Amino acid sequence: MLATRLRLFLQWIPLLILSACSNTESRKPVIDIGQFAKRYYGEDAKWFMDNTPFFECSDKKLEQVFYYRWKMYKAHIRNVGLNEFVITEFINHVGWDRDPYCTINAASMHHIYEGRWLKDNRYMDGYINYLFQQGGNDRRYSESIADAAYARFLVNGDTSFILRQLDSMKMVYNKWADHFDSTRQLYYIPAMPDATEYTIASIDASGGKDGFEGGDAFRPTINSYMYGNAMAIAKIALLKNDYATAKEYQERANDLKYNIESNLWSDSLRHFADRFKVNNKYVHNWDFIRGRELAGMVPWYFDLPSDEPKFNSAWSHVLDTSQLLGKYGLRTNEPSYQYYFHQYVFFEGSRGSQWNGPSWPYQTSQVLTGMANLLNDYKQNSVSNSDYLKLLRQFAGQHYLSDSNINLVENYNPDLGGPIVHYYWSNHYNHSSFNNLIITGLCGIRPSLSDTLTINPLVDSTISYFALSNLNYHGHRITVVYDRDGTKYNMGKGISVLVDRSPTDVQQVNGKYQVNLGPTFHIISLPQNPNYALNITRTGYPVPSASINSSPDTSLFQAIDGRKWFFSEITNRWTTEGSSSSTDWYALDFGKPQAVSMVRFYLMADNKTFGIPDSASVLYNNGSQWLPVKLAAEKSAPLSGNTVNTIFFDKVQSRGIRLSFKHSGSQVALSEVECY
Repeated sequence: MLATRLRLFLQWIPLLILSACSNTESRKPVIDIGQFAKRYYGEDAKWFMDNTPFFECSDKKLEQVFYYRWKMYKAHIRNVGLNEFVITEFINHVGWDRDPYCTINAASMHHIYEGRWLKDNRYMDGYINYLFQQGGNDRRYSESIADAAYARFLVNGDTSFILRQLDSMKMVYNKWADHFDSTRQLYYIPAMPDATEYTIASIDASGGKDGFEGGDAFRPTINSYMYGNAMAIAKIALLKNDYATAKEYQERANDLKYNIESNLWSDSLRHFADRFKVNNKYVHNWDFIRGRELAGMVPWYFDLPSDEPKFNSAWSHVLDTSQLLGKYGLRTNEPSYQYYFHQYVFFEGSRGSQWNGPSWPYQTSQVLTGMANLLNDYKQNSVSNSDYLKLLRQFAGQHYLSDSNINLVENYNPDLGGPIVHYYWSNHYNHSSFNNLIITGLCGIRPSLSDTLTINPLVDSTISYFALSNLNYHGHRITVVYDRDGTKYNMGKGISVLVDRSPTDVQQVNGKYQVNLGPTFHIISLPQNPNYALNITRTGYPVPSASINSSPDTSLFQAIDGRKWFFSEITNRWTTEGSSSSTDWYALDFGKPQAVSMVRFYLMADNKTFGIPDSASVLYNNGSQWLPVKLAAEKSAPLSGNTVNTIFFDKVQSRGIRLSFKHSGSQVALSEVECY
């Protein structure tokens, strides 16, 4: 393993030298990512500069939402162990997530498609390992995680990593046999475990009285997911020359494609639609449901339907304002349905989650991904770039609770606008993709195994310019520029591309642009050191204590749970609120002596209740008393809010660490503390 890492690192060195020396004229960057990072991320800019691509666009709302989505995504990255990371769906714990990780497998495909553009491989490596090696994909909900993991491989090119997932992918795939009807040769599922409670199938199966559970149906969703997973497994098997596995899963995918096209396409609806599995006094087995749902567009997420006018015509329903397109978002089913927007469930007097009309970012992002595939991979005249941009802008608009408040929540009213479900748990809701739609749709980056990168921007006359910079693809740093008239970036009209900071030749082939990148360079992320402060189970060690607000049932463990964010409206922090003292402390008992030389801590500052303390100091426990550490540098960096603060000191063997704050002007909010 060490030899492999060294070989890959040495392979990377020539590229670094080439990148540094290839342009001796020190070309000015297309966009100043430092300036953009400061504007959108403030004090926390460095993490985003190190990890994410940057985007400038003539459409400023798309630009703003792009940066918000990375900020939101970072808040959902949770460290759960040594080199172990997960991505959460709800920003805080909910009763139906997987304890103690707080994960739900329903939106994992969105998390991976989005997170594949992060430079630090530890995040997606950790998450995919968790899903396939540690039981994180518990199949509580239908999923297409193998497809997403393969899509991530197309970006970072780490063959050895994706091959390690193959056996687990096959095992999970085969477990779904419990939802397979061998007579119909299709998968079936009720509404709720398909992450879509209160669908036409489930409501009608109850006689219009309910629909949260039940309504087993052969759905375009789960069958498309299983097609995507089978295709991914077949392609991964080919990477290791496992031709038997590749053949088996390719045949499974082919059979599903045939049966979806033959049996889930409704000629009367001109749409892919559910057929009932359940048979009762209200509905009959194998009958189609009586209306169109947005779920019928999911097959294009996987490039599943054949390129035929019959199937492509279904997209007319997505663009029809009397059918699936509302003024403020895509509808999950059509207004003509008898129980459209009929409210069945309430929570504390407010409307609850339903899929009988409300607009869900979850499915909107699936449909936009499918539309981008249609525009790239099909010969059709059903939709245009302008249609894609219209829906993308509509989706971006849903992120705004007001002109100054960007906060994505659970679902929305497509007819009247505004959120429907906006409980405390659904703020900054990570249940969809958006930045992948910008990168692979608007900006046109189309990942593949090839050393040639295909770029097909989905622009029209409403986009005068964009620049996508700092994008990591196949180990190269990519910048793609679109300048309609050549006056914004002074690089010429149309498309320009930089690879590893140097302009490169762009060829136009069949209306798309191609750039030769050369070989893939896999960048090794440095392994994580043990964080002695982490405790996601709230049992054993470390044990926290504090000078105030010290109940273990409240906020003490929130400062060592591997989650950190700086959204003031979502509480995940220990605070000094209520303290009458000007000095307070937060301490950890490791249970045994540990060698510690660095403490990182993250302060949430809202410039109202919580601010920056006057000072912070670290003490260690020598077994009998608390002593100050000896700082490694005489002068420490000024304390900052809403980002990481680091104190280095001479290594100590200590059973515990105490972080002491002096705060004369405001209270202190500690989002997270880490000890290394």
